[in-house]
Amino acid sequence: MFRIFAFLLALLFAAPAAATEAGWALLRTGGQVVLLRHAYAPGVGDPASFDIENCATQRNLSSRGQQQAREIGALFGARAAPIDHVETSRFCRCRDTANIAFRDEELRDNEALDWLPDEENHESLLTVLREQIAAYSGSRNLILVTHEEIIMELLGAKAREGEAVIVSRGGDTLGVAGRIRFN
Repeated sequence: MFRIFAFLLALLFAAPAAATEAGWALLRTGGQVVLLRHAYAPGVGDPASFDIENCATQRNLSSRGQQQAREIGALFGARAAPIDHVETSRFCRCRDTANIAFRDEELRDNEALDWLPDEENHESLLTVLREQIAAYSGSRNLILVTHEEIIMELLGAKAREGEAVIVSRGGDTLGVAGRIRFN
């Protein structure tokens, strides 16, 4: 009985590790689009009175989240994953993740990566984002730092905080080509 349990436990940990290695292999070749969920920020959602320009009104990275962002950046460097540039949601937890992890890269705000479902232009921004992802043809990797909800809407897949989802692009559909877990 113990051997069966140990075997099942080993499989449980081996599957994410194998998926992560496959994800790194994709990134080393370049030309990928990566949706990176922001690093650990305790809590859920933001207060009703939040201001996207004021970090004090938002949910922010904890010290654990800041460390996670540093680890993400270190692993991208160590794994030789070439980066074209990094785009980020305007939310502070996404910007901070991008700034900490990719401090030497060109960073751009992209409001289509924000999670603001009540805004009138939410669906049109998602359409623009889908088109941007599908049209990306760079030889290096495009990193998009965003929220779980945006990843869900684009790919129908969940992502843990600090998880990278590599997008498969083909025809009119987007999917998951690979994943990298950093925690």
